[in-house]
Amino acid sequence: MEIFTQQGGEFLSRWAHYLSGVTWIGLLYYFNFVQVPAFADFEAGARTEAIRKLVPRALWWFRWAAVLTLLSGLSILAFSPLYRVDGIWKTPVGYSISTGILLAVVMFANVWGVIWPNQRIVIANAEGVAAGREADPAAAVAGRKALLASRTNTVFSIPMLFFMAATSHFAGTFDLAEGGQRATYAVITLLLVVALELNALGLIGGTAPGPTKKYLDTHKNAIIAGFVLATVFYVLFEIVF
Repeated sequence: MEIFTQQGGEFLSRWAHYLSGVTWIGLLYYFNFVQVPAFADFEAGARTEAIRKLVPRALWWFRWAAVLTLLSGLSILAFSPLYRVDGIWKTPVGYSISTGILLAVVMFANVWGVIWPNQRIVIANAEGVAAGREADPAAAVAGRKALLASRTNTVFSIPMLFFMAATSHFAGTFDLAEGGQRATYAVITLLLVVALELNALGLIGGTAPGPTKKYLDTHKNAIIAGFVLATVFYVLFEIVF
């Protein structure tokens, strides 16, 4: 059967990538656009119950969808003959998919390294409060760290999805660039991502609200920042290629 060929493997990998990616990013947007603003309006008791009963379920699908998205993406790279063509990673197509991969990997690291560990503290606190114990003061700090990472993932998701789509649809229409130009694109892109990630982790400006966190203060600000970042990357891509 055709499905058991290399071409079939690539197709199944893409199918899994789409399904898991929609689940992962859909839940990311649910958390940021729906849950966080809604929880701010809940009474304390109702919010505690929601954290106990709703959040763990949503986070289970969220974090494992992230795993499947990453694994299926790697599977596409393994099955697709395009990414084994000599020199492909030096072309606009290679740089487009590399930009998307960089952002997606950082987002994955945020899910498992920041959001989930801190949300476990928040959930444990809700369980403790429901059982009559005193609230854990560490829960508020943990919630803030998880929020900053989640909002940063929202910012990153917009250019990530742009470059994932661009790889198949129009990156191939760009011209090849010299090695120095490609290096300029790579360095600037990497520095921007690292700076935004360090800000999310509180290594720049701490975790409290402040000037460096204004674009993460609300989900609307994060959406705007995401489109600004996508525009910056695209303009840089246009200049280089």
